[in-house]
Amino acid sequence: MDHALIAADPHAEIREEVRKLCARFPGEYWRELDARRGYPTEFVRALTEAGFLGALIPEEFGGSGLGLSAAAAILEEVQAQGCNGAACHAQMYIMGTILRHGSPEQKAKYLPGIASGELRLQAFGVTEPTSGTDTTALRTTARREGDKWIVNGQKIWTSRAEHSDLMLLLARTTPRDQVAKKTDGLSTFIVDMRAVLGKGLTIRPIRTMMNHNSCEVFFDNMEVPAENLVGVEGKGFRYILDGMNAERLLIAAECIGDAKWFTQKSVAYAKERVLFGRPIGQNQGVQFPIARAYAQMRAAEAIVQRGLEKFDAGIPCGEEANMGKMLAAEASWAAGEACVQTHGGFGFAEEYDIERKFRETRLYQVAPISTNLVLSFLGEHVLGMPRSY
Repeated sequence: MDHALIAADPHAEIREEVRKLCARFPGEYWRELDARRGYPTEFVRALTEAGFLGALIPEEFGGSGLGLSAAAAILEEVQAQGCNGAACHAQMYIMGTILRHGSPEQKAKYLPGIASGELRLQAFGVTEPTSGTDTTALRTTARREGDKWIVNGQKIWTSRAEHSDLMLLLARTTPRDQVAKKTDGLSTFIVDMRAVLGKGLTIRPIRTMMNHNSCEVFFDNMEVPAENLVGVEGKGFRYILDGMNAERLLIAAECIGDAKWFTQKSVAYAKERVLFGRPIGQNQGVQFPIARAYAQMRAAEAIVQRGLEKFDAGIPCGEEANMGKMLAAEASWAAGEACVQTHGGFGFAEEYDIERKFRETRLYQVAPISTNLVLSFLGEHVLGMPRSY
């Protein structure tokens, strides 16, 4: 290991170990899964056994006790090696809500099992068909009855619900017209889906252009134990916001990893592919889009790194989380576009893995937050202009 590299990158050793693990899951593995819409159980198990999915869990509960920047390094490297962290990345960003706001009893009950792999925390029940990213308008309700909560409603784009044991759920516990602020009256719950599947919980897969294991989830008088309420009733929106900033930073890191993968592919092919007696990379029409996408990626990388530093220091990082996600998603898409153009027809052939990664990275132009909403946030909360929506 290059000690100078370790000094420059505090997570260089983690990246190296992730690279070794990912080498066991080459393109053929992901192509086969993509063809049958399968879940990468073996890959997720390997990440768990290596301790990577427990990176944020304190050591006392069996995790590594690392910061979000380490989690970002793990997911970035997964993407940079041609794998797909979307199968398990939710466990990283959902974790913050439980770590920061969960009770001692909840942490003791769930964290050791999540760290060991006995439990999967992969489902994040927030988005609904009618409200989208207008989270405060969600219609899923939870009402208290004795020692339990009764949940009714629906969520959509709840990825990995079929492959998760636990869900972090946001529901309205006080009607919107009875609260002073629309962000009040929302509460967060830990749902043990194993206990309620088929008993108030229904999961329906949604087929999409990429293998993202997305689902619709329906709640019909689903019972959740009272002790599974996270934090204080009615304050769940604030708890979820912690997870949203983490989510945006980690997704941004994945996009940076994608951009690096696309760029490495583009550069290698542009050097080796010879037409009309010269490497195609000698042509500015091929070379410049690759170089421009690389510059976009490095700029996004700097913003994301700053956001991660602020998050780990407990400093508000909404500006960097939103900008980083938008810029990194644009960089990965630009790098993907350049990669397809560089490879020509071969870019559409499954065996090159480019078309798969191209579909996967396109998602982040839309999710977990659209570019227009990022711009609205920056316009209002950073630049101080009038609210646009």
